[in-house]
Amino acid sequence: MPNALIVVAKRPQSGQTKTRLTPPLTPEAAAQLYEAFLGDTLDLMRRVPDARRIIAYLPEGEEDYFHALAPDFDLLAQKGNDLGERLDNALTYCLTSGFGKAVIMDSDSPTLPAECIADAFAALDAADLVLGPCDDGGYYLIGLKRPAPRLLREVQMSTPNVMSDTLALAESDGLTVHLLDTWYDVDTAAELERLQTELRSSNGHRATLTRKFLSFHV
Repeated sequence: MPNALIVVAKRPQSGQTKTRLTPPLTPEAAAQLYEAFLGDTLDLMRRVPDARRIIAYLPEGEEDYFHALAPDFDLLAQKGNDLGERLDNALTYCLTSGFGKAVIMDSDSPTLPAECIADAFAALDAADLVLGPCDDGGYYLIGLKRPAPRLLREVQMSTPNVMSDTLALAESDGLTVHLLDTWYDVDTAAELERLQTELRSSNGHRATLTRKFLSFHV
């Protein structure tokens, strides 16, 4: 059965996107930076073999924007009242629609190595659940081969306890877990500075859109 690789994405809008980065950025620049993050994430996903690539998008009605951005991706509107519901709905939809494994990731980690995502699919050969930890207590990726709604709907998202709460639920449900390398997403000024430091010390073949944006705006 095929694999599903899903990214959670929103159409960038000034004043509504990456608001925790304003300041140091203006609202318009924060939206443009996220658009660069998203473009780099889509390119990262293209480097993962043997996966159907899907954008789980918000808001509804933005199919034309995302189709123009990535005509080689399938589109799936996000459904649910909060992030946990939306993640569960996207994963469950794929896992009940003919996909053997489903991995869903954020669009805020533009320098994440593609190997981490490929490793997630490989780990699901043996594990029930794969998680990519962020060092802020959350995760940049979650993967399953069977629906597990509790892991997403019963965890309060966007807190420092997301990872630990998810692992506790997985243990109580008897699920085997594989943890990927720890990475980071970019939501705050400190994380943006960390990203800039990483890009300055790495070659120019990673996160090219983000690198270009930052060279002109920060």
